[in-house]
Order: sequence, then structure tokens, then C-alpha cells
Amino acid sequence: MQMEGMPFGTRGGMAVNHVFPADGEYTFTVRNMGVGTYIPNEQFELSIDGERVHSWVYTGMGTDAGMTSDGDGQLEVTLPVKAGSRLVGATFVATNYRPSLDVVQHFERKSLENGRVRELSNYPIIGALRVEGPFNPARPTDSPSMRKIFSCRPSNASQEESCAEEILTALAQRAYRRPVTIDDLETLMLFYGEGRKIGTFDDGIEMALRRLLASPQFLVRVEREPVEWGPGETYRISDLELASRLSFFLWSSIPDNELIDMASQGRLSDPVVLEQQVERMLADPRSESLVKNFAQQWLYLRNLTTTAPAQTEFPDWDDELRQGFARETELLFETIMREDLNVLEMLTADFTFLNERLARHYGIPNIYGSRFRRVDLGPELDYRHGLLGHGSFLSTTWVQNNRTSPVKRGVWVLENILGTPPPEPPANVPALEETDAEGPGRSLTLREQMTRHRVEEPCASCHRLMDPIGFALENFTADAKWRTHDGGDDGNLINSAVELFDGSQVSGPSELREALLKYSPQFVRMVTEKLMTYGLGRGVEYFDMPVVRSIVRDAEQNDYRFSSILMGIVNSDPFQMRTKPRETVAELR
Repeated sequence: MQMEGMPFGTRGGMAVNHVFPADGEYTFTVRNMGVGTYIPNEQFELSIDGERVHSWVYTGMGTDAGMTSDGDGQLEVTLPVKAGSRLVGATFVATNYRPSLDVVQHFERKSLENGRVRELSNYPIIGALRVEGPFNPARPTDSPSMRKIFSCRPSNASQEESCAEEILTALAQRAYRRPVTIDDLETLMLFYGEGRKIGTFDDGIEMALRRLLASPQFLVRVEREPVEWGPGETYRISDLELASRLSFFLWSSIPDNELIDMASQGRLSDPVVLEQQVERMLADPRSESLVKNFAQQWLYLRNLTTTAPAQTEFPDWDDELRQGFARETELLFETIMREDLNVLEMLTADFTFLNERLARHYGIPNIYGSRFRRVDLGPELDYRHGLLGHGSFLSTTWVQNNRTSPVKRGVWVLENILGTPPPEPPANVPALEETDAEGPGRSLTLREQMTRHRVEEPCASCHRLMDPIGFALENFTADAKWRTHDGGDDGNLINSAVELFDGSQVSGPSELREALLKYSPQFVRMVTEKLMTYGLGRGVEYFDMPVVRSIVRDAEQNDYRFSSILMGIVNSDPFQMRTKPRETVAELR
């Protein structure tokens, strides 16, 4: 299958962004391409920014042409590369565009001994890509970053100082996130002068840039305390400070020139202008950082990187599947944000986002290619609707012996949907008993094992809340596939009928979702808390809760749309105001 970001006509492999610090030669090493198999005439290519820079004919393990001698299926080449951030691709050339022919060729790849098949080989894979260098480095004369820094080029010595001031003023405004003062520029020009004395114009700019990047005003988001306010008093932050809060909230980065200009004119605190800027920033591609960073923190998507069930139990698991799980959930959140939908769609969405790899894993047919696209699920796949059907949640709630964990799934729902996390478990909780003491040799089902935790204290009070939620989701395996039996078709029939903490009788994920929707305001409150925590950079405290509840009440009038919650947070006192501490800290210089 063609990988995302690869040239058309390639198959598999990997693509990575790599920063080349200088012009020079770099050694590219591709490792672990096969394990003891002979692969005749596989064409392999290395590309940079989509352009092929080298190719090999991969003939398997050993010391064939183009191979190293360590016998692990390693390819290596040294090439000149210009400085800059570039997309490096390592992939195989597709031999045809008909998958069935690849399958036929795969089964023809065998060696014969006395007329019998001795060995059946497989397609090679790429285990690792290593970039080393630069060797024989040279100072870059052009790169994307240099073009951004050098907004002018002096044609003679008399123009150097004015050009340096222009460059450093633009850089300092972005780095300090405010208009540049005379003192700011004088400090930077002193360092420019020192660098220019011992080198070229570029050396002077480099020295000034080093000073800029070491400045506390760049490294720390400083919010100055007005001297006219006493300790413990609450005041509104400046428009420039509001611009920084807003940009790091929505972009995870510095404000752009338009935002700084609005703030410098004192217009950003105008509610109408503020809302216009929020709409503009959400439409900007940089808001992708809100999707990735917030969704990863809220829904524990970062835990996927350390999720690795045993390949013997889950042979379909690999990093591509792991990334697909995360991308599916990110795209759902992004759709709700960009289309300004009701945030309850996170639970009820009758659509999802799939590529061929993820669709095949879920058992959904007729999805081809590596590109993710929106797929309507329909009533026949209602168990996949919303977060409860996402592999990102289901696959991170397994335990070390590769089975599902009703407890972990129940805790996840309590924390991320109802916003009521259970207390920490007591110390020295005994392991589950896997056999029945009254009937030696009979294995207990997971449900029977967990029953004991719900009848014996101190476990019972919490497990009565968590376990039923998890058992309603037991039709999902540890790697998020759908099943009807535990342990294969010959195993125990799964019983997902449970009684929830409020007395509701449910069976399966669809009925569980409907039961949870009765607590819709609770879910919206939890989303608001999480989003406010992310925006403020601190935990939500008891004194913030009246604001959270008022945002949820106001959002209800607008069908709980995402924009209502977001603007409620941006317009709130916790976001726009500060309390002067009892003990002031010396001003950063």
C-alpha cells in the first residue's frame, strides 16, 4: 500500500522530517529489511522532498551489491544534501498497480529443492532509517530558515547597519511577542557589532540571534504586574499578554503580526474584535496544534506510543495501526472544532475517519489507500459510533497478560466522559483468581473473576461503578476488534448485559452510550474543564467552577457548539485576568 507522503508508484516504507543543519554529505542507512529470506529484484529508493536521490535493487540478505557485510539486510549510501528541514522517504517501487498480481508474485517467490518448496519468502520491510552527518560541512548559502531571517541583503557596507536593524526588529517582535523598544534594539545591535568585527554580515546577525534566543523575554512568557495594584488584588491583563495567551492556546506558538498589531492598538480586548480573531485563528492551519496537543492530552492518545500487546496474541498490531487509531480520534475532534458541531458528537457521531489499514482491522470493506477519509457508519455499525468505538481508547485499556480490562475501560469513561474519576485503589489488592475453588480445573470467565471485587470491601464501592461500564464494552478485544466470544469462536459467549451505577440496564456499547447521554451536561462540563485547563496552563480550581458552570449553561442555549465553549473560556475572567501575588517577583530583564 502506498504510504502517506510518498511519491505515486511506491509501496510501503517510511517518511520522516529531518533537519539538515548544514550543507554537506550525509550517510543514509536503512536497516532490518528482512529476516533470513531471499527477495529477488525488489527495487528500493531513497527520496528527499519527494525527489528520488538514490535507488537499489534489493536482492536479500548478505553481501550482494549495495549491501553491507553485517548480514542484517542493510542498505547504505552517502549523498550531498542542502541545509534545511526536509522530508526523507525510504520506500519500495510498486511493480504494478493491481494488488492481486503482487499476491501471485509473492507466492512465486520460493526456492525449490528436489522439486519441493523449501522456503516461501516475504516482501522486505524497513525496520529503521538512520541519518548521519554532515561530513565535509559547508556554511549554507540558502535555506528556508535563512530566507525567513534575512528580509534584506546589504549591497555595500553603508547599508549593513540599517539592514541589520530591519532584520533584528522583525525577529525581536516575534520572539518577544510585542513591539520592539529602542532598548531592545540597542542591545541586539551591540551583539551584532561584536559578531561583525570578527566575521561577515551573516556572523553579526548570528551573534545577535544568539542573544535574542537567550533572552528571558523569549524563553519565558512574562506577564508584568501593574505597580498600582496591591498584593491580592485582581486586574485585567494587557492586550499584548492576552494575544500571547490566545496564540499559545490555539496555536501552541507565538502570536502573528496581525494579532500583535491588534493588541498594540488596544483593540484585542474589544469582544467583537476578539471573537473575529479567534475565528481567524481557528481557520488557520496552525490550529492543527490544538487538535493534536489538546486531544492527545485529554484522551490519552500519547499513551498509544507505549501500547504494544504481544504479537503472538495480536499479530495484526503494528505502528501503522497505532498511528491510525490516534489519527481517527484526532480527525473526529478536528471535525467538531472546524464545523462547529455539538461537542456531544464526540459520543454520538455516526461517522468516523478511516484509511485502508484501519478499515481492514475494523472489518469495514471497500476502503482503499493510505489517505484517511470520512466514512458513514450507519446503524449496522452503531457500536462504532463515537469515542466508545475508537481503537485509541479501547487499545490503551488492556493489561499485561494481553486481555481486556473492564476496570481500566470503566475508569477511562468515568474520567473522560463523566468527569468523576474514582479514588486510587488500596494497597496490596490480591490478583484475580482464574480457577474455581469449588470446581477444580474449571477456568473462571473474566466476569466471574471480577465479581469477587464487587462483593468484597474495600474494592466493592469503586468496582460497582467501574466494572459494569467496562463489561458493557467486552465485545471489543484488546486491539479494538469486534468479537462475540472470549478466546475465539470456541470460547465463552460474551455477556455484555449489565446494571449501571444508576440502575440502568444496558447491553453492549450502543446502549451504554445512550445511558451516558443522560449525563450530557456532565460531559460538556468535563470538556470545558479540560479545555480551560489546557488554555490556562494550570489545573481548574474550586473557585473556577462557577465560571465553568456558567459557560456550560450558556453553551446549552447554542446547542453545545464547540465555539460557544471556546469563546466562553476566552472571554472568562480566569483567561483574561490575574491576581497579584502576595509576594512579588523581581521583573525579568
